[in-house]
Amino acid sequence: MMTPPRLGAGRIAETVESIRAVQLRNGMIPWFGGGHGDPWNHVEAAMALTVGGAVAEAERAFEWLMATQRPDGAWHTYYLADGQVEEPRLDTNVCAYVATGVWHHFLSTGDAGHLEGLWETVERAIGFALGWQRPGGELVWSVDPDGTPGLYGLLSGSSSAYLSLRCAIACALELGLERPDWELAAGRLRQAIARGSDGLARKDQFAMDWYYPVLVGALDPGPAQERLEERWDEFVIEGCGVRCVSDKPWVTAAETAECAMALLSIGRGDLAGRLLEWIGQHRRPDGSYLTGIVYPQRSTFPSGECSSYTAAAVVLAEDALAGLSPAAQLFAGRSLPRGLDLDSTAAVTRLSTRRLPVSASGTCANSSEASARA
Repeated sequence: MMTPPRLGAGRIAETVESIRAVQLRNGMIPWFGGGHGDPWNHVEAAMALTVGGAVAEAERAFEWLMATQRPDGAWHTYYLADGQVEEPRLDTNVCAYVATGVWHHFLSTGDAGHLEGLWETVERAIGFALGWQRPGGELVWSVDPDGTPGLYGLLSGSSSAYLSLRCAIACALELGLERPDWELAAGRLRQAIARGSDGLARKDQFAMDWYYPVLVGALDPGPAQERLEERWDEFVIEGCGVRCVSDKPWVTAAETAECAMALLSIGRGDLAGRLLEWIGQHRRPDGSYLTGIVYPQRSTFPSGECSSYTAAAVVLAEDALAGLSPAAQLFAGRSLPRGLDLDSTAAVTRLSTRRLPVSASGTCANSSEASARA
C-alpha cells in the first residue's frame, strides 16, 4: 500500500489553516464546524496553531479558557458553539491540560507576559485537579457538578495529568515560584502510574492506556520500551496506523500521532516516522484529517468526520519529529521536572525541611480529605 509523503512546512500550514477555519469568534475551537468543543482538545488545537505561526488565534483560544473557567478552577466537559454547557461533568485531566498548553506557548514564543497572564488560570486548574488525588496517587477521573466524585481513576487520564503537572511545575519555576506540594503530587502520581495503583480502572483494550504512560515520561526507559513492544502487534496495523481499540479494525490518526510521539520519547524516531507516513492516508485536500478509517474496507468512522483535534495531534507529532518549533521537544519530556522521587532518601529529607502550602481548612493543599470522599 502506497502512503503519502510526510508533511513539509507548506502542508503543515494547510493543516493549521483547517484548524483556524473552525475556530469560533469567541476563541473556542470545536471538534469541527457546528460541533461541540472540550477544553482538552481545545488546548491541543491551540498548541498546533502556535506551531503553525497562528499565535494570535492561539492566544484567543487561551482567552476563551480564562473566560469560561469556573471559580473552582475547573471547566465543564463539553461546550456548544453558543456558549452553553452541553455536558456539565468535570474531568480532572481535561482541566489540568491548560498547563501543558501554557508551557508549550512559552517554549514556542518566549512570551513571559503571556505566561504571567495565564498563571492564575493554571494554578486554579491544577489546584482543582489535585484536590481529587487519591491516597494511591491517582486522580479521580471525573466529578459531578454537585461535587460527587467518580469511583476510580483512569490510567490514560492520570498519565496525561502527570504531563500537565510537570508543565505546571515548569511554569512555576520560570516565574521564580516554588510549589513543593505539586512536586510531591507529581511524585505520587508517577508512582501510581508506574506501579499500577489499584485505584486505576483497567481499560487495556484502549490504545491510550497502552502508550500514554510512555508518552508522558512516567516510566523509565527500559520499562517504557518493553511496554510499547509488548502489545505492538495488538494495536498497530502495519501500513495503516494504531487501532483506537485493540479488538477493532478502526485506525485513528490522533492515537497514531500520539503513539509516534511516545516512540520519540524512547529514541525510536524510525518507527515514529513510519507511523506518521501511514496516517497520510487520513489527509484531505484541504489539509484536514479524517478522525478514523476502518480496515480493510477503508470506510471512514465516524462517517466522513474530520476533527480539529486530529489535525492538531498530527501537527504536534510532525513538529516533535522534525524539530520545527522551539517547543518540539516538549513531549519527549527531557527538560521537564519529574516531581519528587518518593523512593529516595533525599526526597524524604527535602519534604521534612519544606513547609507545604495549606488550604483554607488548614490541611495540606493536596489533602487526602477530598480523596477520602472518593
